[in-house]
Amino acid sequence: MASTGLQLLGLLLAMLGWVTGALVCAAPLWRVSAFVGGELVIAQVLWEGLWMNCLSQTTGHIQCKTYDSTLALPGSIQAARSLAVLSLLLCLLAVVLGVAGAKCTHCLGDGNRAAKPRLVRISGGLFLLAGLLYLIPICWTAYAIVKDFYNPDIAAPLKRELGPALYLGWGSSLLLLVGGALLHVGSSPPGAIALPSFGRSKDNPQPAAGEGKPQEKAYV
Repeated sequence: MASTGLQLLGLLLAMLGWVTGALVCAAPLWRVSAFVGGELVIAQVLWEGLWMNCLSQTTGHIQCKTYDSTLALPGSIQAARSLAVLSLLLCLLAVVLGVAGAKCTHCLGDGNRAAKPRLVRISGGLFLLAGLLYLIPICWTAYAIVKDFYNPDIAAPLKRELGPALYLGWGSSLLLLVGGALLHVGSSPPGAIALPSFGRSKDNPQPAAGEGKPQEKAYV
């Protein structure tokens, strides 16, 4: 049977992951200037994200600027943008389906009880897909940062470190995956469990042993 508690918990976790993912997508903290060698004190720190970069100075002044041209960006950033936006759109569709099909809501009316668990399972699957799609640009960006950091051919000022947005992105993907799994598990269709045999015997009682004997004698 469908579990209202699992559905609500999964929907809340998935929505939290969706909101966190939207903030991570907009935050310019995916890449941060690295402190390499003797450069322990610098006057400026560069933050880079999917949509803008920011320059933070030791005086506390922060200046942000969006990228001038989308086509001039590297292919990795363009792919990360596409996957992140696609993941957020899938989350939006999943939220609508999850709220409409939740057992505690009456969006579809009481006459569509059979379709509600199916909608919740679809919502859980969309959240799982969105979590995987969001995990790809996060892991790919982290891999590229670590690879460039240990590459001796890249100059020290051009090296970057993992920004705090990447760690939040991993947490957001985990929330989406866990929330989608809970939605799928907690929306088993009603009637999937077989009814016990003694419940049916009350509706169709078998004739008693003494009642069948007179009929047999009559035919004889």
